[in-house]
Amino acid sequence: MSSWLDDLPEAAKLYLEGRRLDEVECVISDLPGIARGKAVPASKFAKQDYFHLPDSIFYQTITGDWAEAADEDGWIEKDMTLHPDMSTATAAPWTGDWTLQVIHDAVDRNGDPIPFSPRNVLKRVVQLYHDQGWDPVVAPEMEFFLVARNVDPAKKIEPMMGRSGRPAAARQAYSMTAVDEFGPVIDDIYDFAEAQGFEIDGITQEGGAGQLEINLLHGDPVKLADEVFYFKRLIREAALRHDCFATFMAKPIENEPGSAMHIHHSVLDRKTGKNIFSAEDESETDAFFHFIAGLQNHLPAGIAVMAPYVNSYRRYVKDHAAPINLEWARDNRTTGIRIPLSGAAARRVENRIAGMDCNPYLGIAVSLACGYLGLMEKTHPEKQFKGDAYEGEGDIPQVMGSALDLFDTATALHEVLGPDFARVYSIVKRAEYEEFLQVISPWEREHLLMNV
Repeated sequence: MSSWLDDLPEAAKLYLEGRRLDEVECVISDLPGIARGKAVPASKFAKQDYFHLPDSIFYQTITGDWAEAADEDGWIEKDMTLHPDMSTATAAPWTGDWTLQVIHDAVDRNGDPIPFSPRNVLKRVVQLYHDQGWDPVVAPEMEFFLVARNVDPAKKIEPMMGRSGRPAAARQAYSMTAVDEFGPVIDDIYDFAEAQGFEIDGITQEGGAGQLEINLLHGDPVKLADEVFYFKRLIREAALRHDCFATFMAKPIENEPGSAMHIHHSVLDRKTGKNIFSAEDESETDAFFHFIAGLQNHLPAGIAVMAPYVNSYRRYVKDHAAPINLEWARDNRTTGIRIPLSGAAARRVENRIAGMDCNPYLGIAVSLACGYLGLMEKTHPEKQFKGDAYEGEGDIPQVMGSALDLFDTATALHEVLGPDFARVYSIVKRAEYEEFLQVISPWEREHLLMNV
């Protein structure tokens, strides 16, 4: 067993130094981004090169039901083979024993990647960039709420109780005092992240009551998606230690801002390592504008993936820190596409559309796919927006059904992401949407029961 332990990433080695590894959690992301897999004794993991799971885990809706997503042969629940990616081995520091987590890649009986496995979807898109001689680079920002424990779905979600004994207050963006209110939770987030070998670029208080943002350093898209996947679990576990919940819902609390996963993009030339968005004289290149155009032209169809639930569309509200259209501008947070202030080497494009409720692999994959299509089509964006984009017209779908209609007709986007993924994703999301439409809300009972 010592041989494979010698190959662990440095952070995992440090975590286990002087200790006996008890268990390994073999995990893979499903469509919502939930970790699925098996926990096995370390001694067994040392002897296995792979394990099997049914591919039907990708047909399961967020409610636990199963969508009818059989393939062209009418098969469903085929076994897939999961191989560990040992570069992802990391601690699970909240467990009672010494445990590692390892992300696995899924292949079929012929050794081909399972096309609707989210990590494989992102790898497919990244490979398209590599084929052109490019390295895509991303930097995700994670927003989330710390809320009071909520075990009754009929009750509204409320902010958590802070260190002072008062509920977390809204409209305290960037307040250090507000951050201090959650000090014990944040301390555990930092400790868990350090044990897992993750580097946090910063934690800030956002505008919502109990809303925080974590910024991650830029890097390889698959590696960063792995980190966000791990971070969601890490943050939830830290919150539970302090009698509160962490939620990544796009809009958990009425009249509060929603939670986004802003994605910063740049693209490097693989030979020179230089940013293709900047010319030798540090001016903006055609590729820079083509990438923006790709986002403007193709994101409408991709929103169904970056806003994957009915709740997601409650975030796109005027003057609540989320975009309502796909205008682009420099250093303007009211637009859906923002160009942050930077030097030429760090020139990048920020996609502000994705919600924090999206699967990180799929959200990053779709964003990169839209930019890739723009680079290949060599299209040009609309004129740069000036002013407050909230004063303009909204062009983002307002409901899940409309977003799925756009996604289903997006042939070019399907070819980049993979037609089989697009088929399964649409079937699963339509099953969720149809189930939601069967639920009668409190608003309907309050205002319609006796008045219509």
